[in-house]
Amino acid sequence: MLNLPQITISGTPAEMGRSYGEQLREPIRAFVAQRMDAARAYLKERGVADHDAFLALGRKCLAALKAWDVEGWAEHCATAEAAALDPVALYTAGNMTDVRDILLLPAPVADSEGCSAVLLPPGATVSREIIAAQTWDLNPSDLDFVVAVHRRPAVGHKTWSVTCAGCPSLIGMNDAGVAVGTTNIKTHGSRVGIPYLSILHRAIRCATVQEATTVIEKTHRAAAHTYWVADRHHAAQWECTAHSAVRRDLHDVPIVQTNHCLVPAHQPLEGESASSSSRARLARLGSLVASGRQDVDSVRRAFADRADGVDSISRLAADAQGTSTNACLIAVPARRELHACRGAADQGAWVKLGFV
Repeated sequence: MLNLPQITISGTPAEMGRSYGEQLREPIRAFVAQRMDAARAYLKERGVADHDAFLALGRKCLAALKAWDVEGWAEHCATAEAAALDPVALYTAGNMTDVRDILLLPAPVADSEGCSAVLLPPGATVSREIIAAQTWDLNPSDLDFVVAVHRRPAVGHKTWSVTCAGCPSLIGMNDAGVAVGTTNIKTHGSRVGIPYLSILHRAIRCATVQEATTVIEKTHRAAAHTYWVADRHHAAQWECTAHSAVRRDLHDVPIVQTNHCLVPAHQPLEGESASSSSRARLARLGSLVASGRQDVDSVRRAFADRADGVDSISRLAADAQGTSTNACLIAVPARRELHACRGAADQGAWVKLGFV
């Protein structure tokens, strides 16, 4: 079974960043190197050989972060310094999907990447509590760098997030029971702005879904993503391009999202038609969570489903599709309970990440 490494960082943003970089210096450096290699290959396949242009866009996004979230910027820069890395290289590597979309779109691009998310209302769960969960699917080579980071800031909410070494929050929850996550989509219109990891890193510090709504809807977003936020009382999901955000609130029916646009106004903006994987995962996950009341164990089983072969919810490097399930997360906000594993749901050792 794959184990999920865990670290704790505390203090001011700069102190947390230094601790992050010191504890994971070598994995962070290796992560940036492999992400840069992956970016070069991805861009070359699409006729772009100018790696400096890729980094230049990352530099502009990092400058935008400083103006928008100085705490997140300070932590990032301290992490880079402690890991002996250029902060632009670290930021660009972590936000590779958004930065490359700024460079490539509006040119059509392929979309083999994934993630499958589900929000379950109280009426659909055994405990009558909201459950929010997702798989995180991306480059198979990222699996070696998946880590759970427990932030204990001097001021503000404590958080747990599952991310890649050196990156800010990706999927996780804070000690107020606010959980966040994302799935990747691609649309035209990407621009220099705030990339998705920084949006999530700011949203996970919010006290309520309402506060996180402002972060997601009002930010000058760099590229398209879907986002979800849940607390004990409510959950919502947004399908966002760089320029628009359409919200779905959780009521009586589960919300399921994979990696193609479901909002009619966004569909003409997609780089290409929805992949067979994204369509199959949407249908399969929707069917599984509709088959009776769900709990943490049943969601784990759904995330391990291989009924559709290479198009299954559980994505394996052996499928040779260019992506794999690198982590899974299940949040029960009412209990401040977070379950996570590294790798596919039936290949990772599940752990419970809690707050003291």
